Amino acid sequence: MTEAMHRILVVEDDPAIRNVLKALLESERFRLAEASTAARAEIEARAGKPDLLLVDLGLPDGDGVTVIRHVREWSPVPIIVLSARTAEDQKIAALDAGADDYVTKPFSTPELLARVRAALRRVTRGSDVGHVLKFGHIQVDVARRLARGPDGEVHLTPLEYRLLECLARHAGLIVTQGQLLQEVWGPNHLGDSRGLRVCVKNLRSKIEADPHRPRYLVTDPGLGYRLRPDDAIENRADS
Repeated sequence: MTEAMHRILVVEDDPAIRNVLKALLESERFRLAEASTAARAEIEARAGKPDLLLVDLGLPDGDGVTVIRHVREWSPVPIIVLSARTAEDQKIAALDAGADDYVTKPFSTPELLARVRAALRRVTRGSDVGHVLKFGHIQVDVARRLARGPDGEVHLTPLEYRLLECLARHAGLIVTQGQLLQEVWGPNHLGDSRGLRVCVKNLRSKIEADPHRPRYLVTDPGLGYRLRPDDAIENRADS
């Protein structure tokens, strides 16, 4: 599927912002559908079957979080929140409702496009994480559980492989701490944030050239983590 075939639903009540997004996304050869209300967003999402949703949280007839939650009841389509809300609890609420990513306004256009491309790659790739992940000179075959570097085999624990597998399914996107604990540790360990931090620290020591300044396994403070292997890192004009 090429970018020209990707259809994006923009859920935004501000006409000026919709026009900016329309010009930006169409210049990148995406097809657009628009909705200015929560009710219209759900109709467009069901009827138009978009490949990705960009959702504002403040809508005139409801909250974007409700839209996200309703769409998630029937579709795994990637959803990126685009909102002026910056409070940590509001971001977590959107991500917990099913959003894949969160971008705050005012936004950087190169960063927004990079997030969109990362989300669409997940659609194309599906849940297949059988490919080899590349972290500089380190290569990790998640399916076969083999990791190698310039000096030979790199030992990863079963827990570290499970963490990588979960992050790789959402490469480039935020995965919340709660989601990681649920999928990697199980429902009985949802409060074990310390165990998650220790596992991330150990994994960074094995795949990062400088674990104290991670490039591949990055933290979104208060939210969770992103995995950005070399095949998922975008070149950004403002980086």
